[in-house]
Amino acid sequence: MSHHPVSAPAGPGTVRELLFRRSGVLEWGERAAPALQDPGDAIVRPFIAGRCDGDTLPLHRPVSRAMQAGMALGAVDPVVGSICGKVPFRGPFAIGHECVAEVLHVGEDVRGVRPGDRVVVPWSVSCGTCERCRRGLTSKCTTTARSTLAAFGFGPASGAWGGMVTDTFRVPFADHMLVGVPDGVPSLRVAAASDNLADAWRTVAGPLAERPGGTVLVLGGGAKSIGLYAAGLAAALGAAEVDYLDDNPRRREIAESFGARARPLTAPGTRPRSGGYDIAVEATSRTFGLARAVRALAPGGVCTAVGYYVAPATRVPLMRMYATDATLRLGVSHPRAVLPELLDFVARTGFPAERAITLTADWEQAPTAYAARSTKVVLRRAPLAAVEPGGD
Repeated sequence: MSHHPVSAPAGPGTVRELLFRRSGVLEWGERAAPALQDPGDAIVRPFIAGRCDGDTLPLHRPVSRAMQAGMALGAVDPVVGSICGKVPFRGPFAIGHECVAEVLHVGEDVRGVRPGDRVVVPWSVSCGTCERCRRGLTSKCTTTARSTLAAFGFGPASGAWGGMVTDTFRVPFADHMLVGVPDGVPSLRVAAASDNLADAWRTVAGPLAERPGGTVLVLGGGAKSIGLYAAGLAAALGAAEVDYLDDNPRRREIAESFGARARPLTAPGTRPRSGGYDIAVEATSRTFGLARAVRALAPGGVCTAVGYYVAPATRVPLMRMYATDATLRLGVSHPRAVLPELLDFVARTGFPAERAITLTADWEQAPTAYAARSTKVVLRRAPLAAVEPGGD
């Protein structure tokens, strides 16, 4: 793959894509232009792209060789290699797996979407018809996964799907995969619906439906935007109390704008709510956060952990869970299973998810902007058609 300056267009028969080279280094590269390979395919053009919280791990830290050594020594779970390669996050690979796109072309069997439609593309690739997909486990599809995952933007170990920060890309099983953005919903509002916003939705929507008016604790700072989305969604869904803990003052401000009560995570005197919380969201991505979230649960409470815990053994206070009848949930998110419900909620309530965006940059500035040390980065460019509310 060849390197181009920011302003260079792709050559004939090729498209540009954003490549992760190594920690802190992103470049435009070229690949062959995508084509319809199956009657159920679609070709889409992303015009809004969010940076997933997980992408900051290799962007901001040189973790590739350290993780490789950790797997060899047994300090890092080998499943990491099945997702991110034997040398995890080894460049170059096409990065990015959150986007809002416009449909350009569809195969002859596609009936649910058409050229010009504005859609969200889930980060994981799924067929929609296998047994796991029918159960809602769309990120564990047996049709598309050749290893642990089939995903955009994770590198070759998760399939040759490429990334979403690109001129155009191919989406298989288009009638299933592509979820239309409701009329009137600004695209920036659902920039993270492919992954982080959907991930936050599953942490609070289901648990609050089972515990109407429940109390919610969010420990933030690791999965940065997911924690903010979870706090905001919990408040919008009618939680009686939402406490958001994070040592970053700017994120605390955002959480408070969503209706949460925000406090520092590690400040002396920060204590759990008396009686515990019905729901906890662990977004520190650290072992201490996991233990703290579980210990903060009220009897019958549920904790959902959304971070990476790469050690082969992570300490969990099981006796405390036993005594309080607590539930711990963790695992990859399944955005395709929840996107219709989530997007309908955003359309009905006007939930202002865009408040979590801390940097909006022009598409052409992707190599520098995507690597910025900011909580939630979103790239944007003009759509080709009038797909924005009001005809942007």
